Amino acid sequence: MSLADKLAQTEALLQEIARTHGKVALANSFGAEDMVLTHLIAKLALPITIFSLDTGRLPLETYDLMQKVGEAYPAYPIRVYYPDAAALEAYVNENGINAFYNSVEQRKSCCHIRKIAPLKRALSGLDAWITGLRRQQSPTRQDLGDREHDADNGLMKYNPLIEWTEKDIWAYIHEHGVPYNALHDKHVPSIGCAPCTRPIAMGEDIRAGRWWWENPESKECGLHVKASPLKRPD
Repeated sequence: MSLADKLAQTEALLQEIARTHGKVALANSFGAEDMVLTHLIAKLALPITIFSLDTGRLPLETYDLMQKVGEAYPAYPIRVYYPDAAALEAYVNENGINAFYNSVEQRKSCCHIRKIAPLKRALSGLDAWITGLRRQQSPTRQDLGDREHDADNGLMKYNPLIEWTEKDIWAYIHEHGVPYNALHDKHVPSIGCAPCTRPIAMGEDIRAGRWWWENPESKECGLHVKASPLKRPD
């Protein structure tokens, strides 16, 4: 399928989402995929809000892009959600500032405080949310569809770029002058918290730089739990 065909499908799905649901938001983590979706939502002038999770450990380049996005898309101000201060203080004081390196359990606890709990607040009251997930990103995302019921959060979840390749994403960004994270130019295709993100080497999987000390078959932060994909209606 050509990029033009994928783009047409994505735009149609975004318009369908806006028509179908009253309150919809894009979760923007300021990676390349989320910037493509931000640009498309603004281009189509869709009634879709945008939010982001600031974990408190984001790279400087991500904060720079956050500022730039606010200036580039003034009609779509990004609502930022932060971790609960008391929960974060308790975790750090008990385990240490970089305890997430010690075990998968402690890393997931950190992710829960910094990401999962703020996400719950961000999704509260919404009918649906949109992500930049793609099948090509990791083994844990191979079975995803373009839509699914997010049972954990009790609403619909859409992945409009599910069929896009890395090449498709960058072709769109360059053609349309979409702002993107400067870390992408430093061999960092998948960007999360600074201590849990590293550049990748030639030939490595695009998410090899995320939690690189863990098993790639199972590493996720918990924002995107596996669910049964729903097919498009015929």
